[in-house]
Amino acid sequence: MKPPPFDYLAADCVEAAVQALAGAGGDGKLIAGGQSLMPMLNFRLLRPSILIDINRIPDLAYIRDDGNEICIGPLARHRMLETSDVIARQFPVLHEAMGYVAHLAIRNRGTIGGSLSHADPAAELPMMSLLLDACLVVQSLSGRRTITARDFFLGALTTALEEGDMLVEVRLPKLPKGTGWAFEEVARRSGDFALASVAVIIGSDGDRISDLRIGMMGIGETPMRALDAERILTGQRYSEATVTAAVEAIRAAVEPNTDLHASAEYRRHLVGVLAQQALARAWARLREATQ
Repeated sequence: MKPPPFDYLAADCVEAAVQALAGAGGDGKLIAGGQSLMPMLNFRLLRPSILIDINRIPDLAYIRDDGNEICIGPLARHRMLETSDVIARQFPVLHEAMGYVAHLAIRNRGTIGGSLSHADPAAELPMMSLLLDACLVVQSLSGRRTITARDFFLGALTTALEEGDMLVEVRLPKLPKGTGWAFEEVARRSGDFALASVAVIIGSDGDRISDLRIGMMGIGETPMRALDAERILTGQRYSEATVTAAVEAIRAAVEPNTDLHASAEYRRHLVGVLAQQALARAWARLREATQ
C-alpha cells in the first residue's frame, strides 16, 4: 500500500512548523516518529495535503529536571523515557510502563509528542500523562497555552489540539519521595495493544491511604481515572474490604467496547483484577519505602 500524494516540508524551527500548519487550513499533519501516521496514510485513512517534518528542529528531544517538575520535549523518543535515569528516579511507574510500549524498533522512533497527540485509547503514554497530572504546552500562531491532561483527551484519536496547534512540551510535577506505585497490563502478545491496563500511585498519612491515583486504559474511548475508587480508598486503612469496594466501583464505572480481541464483559472483569493487583503492589512498595 502507498500513501496518497502530499507536499512535504522539513521545518527548521517551531515557528516554521506552526506557520505551515496554519497555512494548510487544517489539512496538514506533523510527522516525527511516524509510527502511527504512516500506517494511517498507507491505509488512506488520512489524506493530508502536506506533511511537516519536525525532526530537524533542534532542542526538542530532552528530559530536563526543572525543580518542581520534569519537562520533556515532544521529540523525546519512547526509548529515551525507558532508559532515562531521571524518569526512573522521579517516576518509576512511567519507567515501568515504557517497557510495554510496542516493540523496541517502535520505541526507538516513536515520540512522546506524537503518542499524546495521536491519543490512542490503548496506548500507555496518554494514560501515564493523566495519572501523573501532566500539563501539555501547545504552540500556535497566537502563542503558547497549557492544557492539563484531564482536559486534553476528548475521545478516541481526538484531543483538544486545534488547527495550527503543535505540542511543544510535557511537564510532569514531581511525586513525593517514597510514593508507592504499580503498573499492570494484559495484552494478547508482548508488544500488542493492551486489552486493559491499570497504573497506581499512592501515599500514606500514618496508616491511612492518601494521594491516591488510579489510571486505566483499554477500557474506554480515552484513558481514565478511577475517581470513585480513589474516593472510596482515600483516608481509609488498606484492607481487603476497602480494596474490594474500590474494585467493584471500577467495574461499575467502566463501559468497555467489544471487539475481535475481547468482549466488554472480559475487559470489565480484567480491569478489576489488574486494579486489585496494582493496589496491592503499590501499597507494598509504599510500606517498604516508609519502613
